[in-house]
Amino acid sequence: MMVTEYNEPLLEQEPGSDQHRQRASADGLARSLLGRGWRWRRSAAEASSSSEASGERTLLSPLMLRRPLVRFCYWVVFLLLLVGTLTTLGPLYWMVSGALKSNVEIFQRPPTFWPAHPQWSNYSNAWQILQLPLYLGNSLMLAAGAVLLQLLVSATAAYALSKLRPWGRSAILFAFFATLMVPPVVYLIPQFVNISDLPLIHVSLINNWAGVWLPEAANAFNILILKSFFDTIPGELTDAARLDGASSWQVFTRIVLPLSRPALAVITIFTVIASWKDFLWPLLVLSNSNLQPLMVALYHESGLNANLPFSYLMAGLVFASLPPILLFLLFQRQIIRGVNLTGLKG
Repeated sequence: MMVTEYNEPLLEQEPGSDQHRQRASADGLARSLLGRGWRWRRSAAEASSSSEASGERTLLSPLMLRRPLVRFCYWVVFLLLLVGTLTTLGPLYWMVSGALKSNVEIFQRPPTFWPAHPQWSNYSNAWQILQLPLYLGNSLMLAAGAVLLQLLVSATAAYALSKLRPWGRSAILFAFFATLMVPPVVYLIPQFVNISDLPLIHVSLINNWAGVWLPEAANAFNILILKSFFDTIPGELTDAARLDGASSWQVFTRIVLPLSRPALAVITIFTVIASWKDFLWPLLVLSNSNLQPLMVALYHESGLNANLPFSYLMAGLVFASLPPILLFLLFQRQIIRGVNLTGLKG
């Protein structure tokens, strides 16, 4: 009787237990199938959030700021930085206000702090006379091409040095450091000779945007920055991906690159600014006025049109300064976080 009473509950639970086991197995199978595709991205997002949290730490804690001496030093440093900021903004203000003055008012003594009669039409006249839409478009194309090539070359080279660890890695790193010690002006003549007649294929890239892009593709400074950042990525993530059957390219695109967004943002900003303000190399390579960037075009316009009002050139410089300033204002948080991550962990 006791056996019968003991077995009846078991018979009642067997269908439920089978369903429970089937449901558990189905859930486990679905979880494994779905988790395999999203495992790497979830790990990358967690690591990225932790790195962002560490990047937002301040130098002084709120407890230290309560001390009178620390608070006094803090405000002294703040005031010094404020004065330095106003000093750097002075030339920008003089450029913007000078574009609103007449030629007589620009060169008069003593100078006026603000134009007596602002001539806002100088900006519209400079936009048309200096052909700024054409040259701004050329500068944007040169900057976009430089960013794409530098990210492709620098990121892949840094990934190979950091995670793939090729033979002779120390010698390659030493060669990169050695190139940073050489002034860039030394490379002008060899680069111009190579661009004029590319080795093996014997093609000239003079008056071609590729002649400006190719020398900027490999940048030792960017490679070393990305390599130092890739070294901080935990090896457990890449090892787990390889155990799941991921190739080196999949590890690079699905784990390393998503985790390296702050560093890539810094490299992008540095590349855009360097390409935007580059003057000497485009001046040597691009003699065709329809292909020249804005900085080279303003130089030629100031020489060709000697009677051009100086306020128009000032207005052209204002238009040339706006894109980098807007770029920094839009992405300043990512830039500061990326500089902290790449600088402190390099």
